[in-house]
Amino acid sequence: MPKFVEMDPTVTLADQMADEAGGPVVLINTFIVPPEDADKLLEAWANDAALMKRQPGFISTQLHRGIAGSGVFLNYALWQSVAHFSAAFSNPEFQAQLGAYPESTTASPHLFRKVEVEGICAA
Repeated sequence: MPKFVEMDPTVTLADQMADEAGGPVVLINTFIVPPEDADKLLEAWANDAALMKRQPGFISTQLHRGIAGSGVFLNYALWQSVAHFSAAFSNPEFQAQLGAYPESTTASPHLFRKVEVEGICAA
């Protein structure tokens, strides 16, 4: 099972999952593993992504890996709402699959909403 480390120590994932505001959210989750455990992480993540893809409210996901032999991975997943993500994250089948990740894995999941910055990015 991965070791979970809060991306923002002042706002936990549990706090975020209690947010009742509507609209889509983006899950950003970084995984850090020694490069020799990268293949095992990829296998575990692919199984999780296949499960999440079947969950209500799932829109899409994309995994990225740091370059030059990095053991840092970044998952970007779009959900219809916090409630949809929370239900999927709490799913017992998903929770059971966490044991497939290498013990060396550190995971830092965090939820985001788009921010509008005039002239640069739209919400």
